[in-house]
Amino acid sequence: MTILPPPLPPLLGEYGHINRYWDKHAKIWVAKILPGEIYISQNAEEAIATTLGSCISACIRDKKKGIGGMNHFMLPENTVTSPSANNYWMGGAARYGCFAMECLINEILKAGGERKDLEMKVCGGGRILSGISNDVGKKNSEFVLKFAEIEGISVKSYDLGDIYPRKVIFFPYTGKLFVKRIKHLHNDTILTRETEYKERLQFEYQVSTAELF
Repeated sequence: MTILPPPLPPLLGEYGHINRYWDKHAKIWVAKILPGEIYISQNAEEAIATTLGSCISACIRDKKKGIGGMNHFMLPENTVTSPSANNYWMGGAARYGCFAMECLINEILKAGGERKDLEMKVCGGGRILSGISNDVGKKNSEFVLKFAEIEGISVKSYDLGDIYPRKVIFFPYTGKLFVKRIKHLHNDTILTRETEYKERLQFEYQVSTAELF
């Protein structure tokens, strides 16, 4: 006898493009996000998942209301100096990261969350992309922790750095975050996806910072 899954949880924003599927083993709806995407939820029967290499996912929630979400972002390459430098926070690359973080926070607030009740868990930033002079994953990791410090958002836990990609699943309603390090890649999907994303970001950054005469 086939047991049908419960109805899809209602969307809290314009997320109709996000792939949502029923995980029959965990018996929960899962929203899978890709690089550059965000998703939020307030449903106990819904989780958010992604796969990370050099990218970062910040998982932020209102700990009192159970409204939360996840983003998936990367800073443009070779444009960020030390986080202690004066120009770091307002530099072009950092603005990309700030946009990804503020988009997620603003969506949570629009859904009824309160900034004072936000908490964060963070993962990603592995050094998996070859042929890169700078450790993009490290810069992404430094950025997101600095952002949380400046914005006064409590970081409850993090799993950052190393050389492994990660599969992550976040339960916004409860705040649980599960991370699995992938030590043996069976295909190049993660590498291809992040390489294409990195190239797109770098092109967008170069266009947005071009000097006009």
